[in-house]
Amino acid sequence: MDAFYAAAEQAAKPSLRGKPVVVGGLGPRGVVATASYEARRFGVHSAMPMAQARRLAPNAAYLVPRFTLYRTVSDQVMALLGRLSPLVEPLSLDEAFVDLEAGGVAGDSASAREIGEQLRTAIRAVTGLTGSVGLAGSKMIAKIASEEAKPDGLVLVEPGTERELLAPKPVRILPGVGPATGDHLRRAGMTTVRDLADAGEAELVRLLGKAHGASLHRMALGYDDRPVVAERDAKSVSVEDTFDVDLHDRVRVRSEVERLADRCVRRLRDAERSGRTVVLKVRRYDFSTLTRSETLRGPTDDPTVVREAAARLLEAVDTTGGVRLLGVGVTGLADFTQEDLFAQAADARTAAAVAPGTAEAAGGEEEPAEAATESAEETPGQLAARRWPSGHDVRHGTYGHGWVQGSGVGRVTVRFEEPGDAPGRVRTFRVDDPELRPAEPLPLVKDPVDYSSWPASLPKSRSGTGSSGGESRP
Repeated sequence: MDAFYAAAEQAAKPSLRGKPVVVGGLGPRGVVATASYEARRFGVHSAMPMAQARRLAPNAAYLVPRFTLYRTVSDQVMALLGRLSPLVEPLSLDEAFVDLEAGGVAGDSASAREIGEQLRTAIRAVTGLTGSVGLAGSKMIAKIASEEAKPDGLVLVEPGTERELLAPKPVRILPGVGPATGDHLRRAGMTTVRDLADAGEAELVRLLGKAHGASLHRMALGYDDRPVVAERDAKSVSVEDTFDVDLHDRVRVRSEVERLADRCVRRLRDAERSGRTVVLKVRRYDFSTLTRSETLRGPTDDPTVVREAAARLLEAVDTTGGVRLLGVGVTGLADFTQEDLFAQAADARTAAAVAPGTAEAAGGEEEPAEAATESAEETPGQLAARRWPSGHDVRHGTYGHGWVQGSGVGRVTVRFEEPGDAPGRVRTFRVDDPELRPAEPLPLVKDPVDYSSWPASLPKSRSGTGSSGGESRP
């Protein structure tokens, strides 16, 4: 998908079409998750500190991610890919490998290109967004081709032309060549893939070791025999937050841990999984990072169990001096829940009820973690930003659906518009306006084309069945 998060926001918000949009963490320590192509013209790119992005593109729209929307669109795209082949290997919400031969729908370049073009059409019709397709005989070359195709394009690399494509590319384009390896190769006089191929396997083994050197030489020659692996099963589910200002109040730290635990469980349940090991991550004021874990008697998706386990782990961590990041995760995933853990949850609640200073003792177990967080001493502007994140959906009893343009000093500004409409009007309200409520994202396409029978209309492989792929791979 092309500039996925930003493109989804532009499709959802008519007033942002064609304008620079940056999605990511908006605090002083936030980083850019995705920048629209309009924002990239100013030099903004992913992983850039948000403060630097604001200096480069001060007039861009800066939005907090809406993962509920992105996952919905991702599911639509993955469903289309799943209609092409049983072998779909998702890499992220917006990217996947598909083995077309395994689906029997492509046995030569012409049929593959036709399917790729129809896939791009289907993605646009169903999601309203654009995607770029790379077609090749191996995963590495298909990935490179998809980057060459961006935005909104298709590139097919004919078998036998892989070395010609790779030769002038920088060494960093190859899988496994990060900054350190790239710098090591540069000092040895190797800056392009052609340099690696010409150096020979023996020289790369001498520089990088047997396994890495041999693998890199094969890739430099265009060889990549890694199969497309379906069901890339997640080994863990986790969430974390970096705070604009270091947290010093121990009660506030615990409230944040409980809030993160609840978010983690929601993700766990969305994935229809459970887990038996709870992990707490704490990054302190001096950038030292501590992790603590507790293994339960069996897998659970109960929020009370995970919340209390995370709180117990926090008790063993020294937060003196301040906390800049907190994270809660669950590992040891399973497809079922251990019922007797409800007894463990009850034990935890009983222990907490008699412990002074806990959130439960102060407010009762029915108080959500978000409410506990907001009860801490914060300015009206901080409360407004927490309740009304920039870019998130709202609904007003009188004006209907809209999104938050900004908030602060007890006010929230909302633009009322829906996907597919003309740009809407802007209105400002008090943050506690009783008619204003958070809302779920609207579909980007109001009446999507029905692709439930696709790709029945596509021609099958011209060879009749999918080949083993040996002949078409470099």
